[in-house]
Amino acid sequence: MILASPSTRAQSHLRPLNVFHDLPAVADLIELCFSSTMDNDGRRYLQDMRRAGKDNSFVKWASQTIETASLPLTGFVWEEGGKIIGNVSLIPFRHGSQKVYLIANVAVHPERRRQGIAQALTRQALQQARAKKATSTWLHVREDNPHAIDLYAKLGFKERAKRTTWQALTSKDAILQSDITVTGRFSNDWQTQLNWLKRFYPDFLAWHRTWNFSSLRPGFWNWLYLLFIDLRVRQWSAQKNGVFEAALAWIPSGRGEGLFAAIGSRSSPEALTTLLLQARRDLAPAHPKIILEFPAGEFDQAIHAAGFQALRTLIWMQAT
Repeated sequence: MILASPSTRAQSHLRPLNVFHDLPAVADLIELCFSSTMDNDGRRYLQDMRRAGKDNSFVKWASQTIETASLPLTGFVWEEGGKIIGNVSLIPFRHGSQKVYLIANVAVHPERRRQGIAQALTRQALQQARAKKATSTWLHVREDNPHAIDLYAKLGFKERAKRTTWQALTSKDAILQSDITVTGRFSNDWQTQLNWLKRFYPDFLAWHRTWNFSSLRPGFWNWLYLLFIDLRVRQWSAQKNGVFEAALAWIPSGRGEGLFAAIGSRSSPEALTTLLLQARRDLAPAHPKIILEFPAGEFDQAIHAAGFQALRTLIWMQAT
């Protein structure tokens, strides 16, 4: 009798995701593992997965769009006894000529953790990305998950950024009395604002969020273009004693509305607090919740002082 080696036995449990059959079970596993930290976008994502798994028109379409859809159409699962107990998704992105892959939804049933399943799944996804000639491969992990951070580091991932997602309820009463003057954006401050934006929203992450700040440019023709496409951008500028201190923009997008802050390293933190409070006031009541994503540790106290609460902090890691 010939016994299979441990690696062979492990390989027998790991197989490619079958988009025609696996999506509902994968959605159940992700919900089991992450429900306590899942936001509304995450819950809608699971609903889309379950709906897609039952939609015959979707599965016909999926077979032709594996490399372009944002749903997890590629990836791997760990199956035992006919049940999926582990999953990893491999999601493709395009950034100019670059082919970027995001490893996501690394989930293992709570009763089977610390047994090497997540490591095997992540390694397989990384090998698949390299086989597809990926320019780069990324993943993100919550800051409060040290075991996963250590696992990814052992697989060759390096931290590139740490970003916090903040949320606040809008309020008509949100206002701060200070010596900061809030106005609309001044055209002669545009280059400074753009430089600050590039620091807080770096291009090496733009493949995921598509940070395009051209809509904030001053000038009649840009204003006319925004009017034509019905993109209603809001902007605020903060000055102290006549000196430009910070700027804030609200840009609607297909993924929801978001705030984008720009502030200098030597600027007064109070300027950012004042702008955020003004935005909470001006956006009420049409937009009851507003989101700001910002580098972790950058002006945290100023953001919190404006009534924003940290939802999560993610560490972005890139394979070396």
